Amino acid sequence: MQKIPRGVWVLGFVSLFMDVSSEMIHALLPVFLVGTLGVSAIVLGVIEGVSEATALIVKMGSGVLSDRLGNRKILALIGYGMAAAVKPLFPLAEAASTVFAARLADRIGKGIRGAPRDALVADITPPELRGAAFGLRQSLDTIGAFLGPLLAVALMIIYADDVRTVLWFAIVPAITAVVILAIGVSEPKSGVSSRKPGMNLLTAKLLGREFWFVALVGSMMMLARFSEAFLLIKAAEVGLPVRYIPLALMVMSLAYALTSYPVGALSDRIGRRGLLAAGLAVLLVADFMLGFGTTIGAVFAGVALWGLHMGLTQGLLPAMVADTAPTDMRGTAFGVFSLLSGVVVLIASVLAGYLWDTQGSWATFMAGAAFTAVAMMLFPFIRTAKN
Repeated sequence: MQKIPRGVWVLGFVSLFMDVSSEMIHALLPVFLVGTLGVSAIVLGVIEGVSEATALIVKMGSGVLSDRLGNRKILALIGYGMAAAVKPLFPLAEAASTVFAARLADRIGKGIRGAPRDALVADITPPELRGAAFGLRQSLDTIGAFLGPLLAVALMIIYADDVRTVLWFAIVPAITAVVILAIGVSEPKSGVSSRKPGMNLLTAKLLGREFWFVALVGSMMMLARFSEAFLLIKAAEVGLPVRYIPLALMVMSLAYALTSYPVGALSDRIGRRGLLAAGLAVLLVADFMLGFGTTIGAVFAGVALWGLHMGLTQGLLPAMVADTAPTDMRGTAFGVFSLLSGVVVLIASVLAGYLWDTQGSWATFMAGAAFTAVAMMLFPFIRTAKN
């Protein structure tokens, strides 16, 4: 890990602090919306699907813009700053509509920063360390996703389940993330792209066939892996007390954090495709455990496998995008990849909510298993420099 550029470490800690903030909120919102405000699972699916899809779709524009400007840090700062600015809306919310608006604005900020940040990681990292670099950033991000729910549980106990008070605490790490990014990252000189990429057929052709196969498999994986909010309401369904619901997210994040960096580093040596296939196989098992599990222990085991799947895949996908995209179009490539993923996430989350309401939780997870199997069938078509 000592060879990984300093900027990657800084970006990782920026992600860590912002995820502490975001996951403190996210760990409590699903049960708050369903249990306290009385919204249905399909409404939860719409809120989560629209919010996450918006983040991924906005990445398209920010990725293209970062290539045009030749400046990725300023867009990352705008995105992180926006997410920090809207955090007070959550504890101030009096209705589900306000929560939705705050969640949407928070995810727009995530969308603005995502593609430029990923492209910046690729820009400052030697190709032979790319898997390790993306894995490290993802691991630090996920440590934040572990610490956030842990803080939420502790504060819920201290403040006697007063959700609003706990949500106020999420503002501090969000501001910390923005400050670290502002003073800790220097962007390499790369110049403005001469190709002026945009959202058109020429862009599609320039990105290349190998990139599009990676994007196709990634989109199918997003269809198989709907919002983690459904993991939390599954934990509530089997009887986990409300104040301990964030523990499910902690278990997932711990498995995720412990595997992201080792998997990324390993992929630099043995290739990425086999590890990605292993991640899909783990997701398949997780879906069956969550679909048919009726005890807290079974659900937590399924959630841990879900986190292992994330560790096996989420650092590899951006590394594969960087492997296959032209150097001066990396921002655009990450944006296109996110656009496709965003559309799919919206479909997947709404479908998950519909199946949950009409057929039960088992149907939601079995649909995920079916889409996972389809994604696995596409693997023979992937060709990258790190197969």
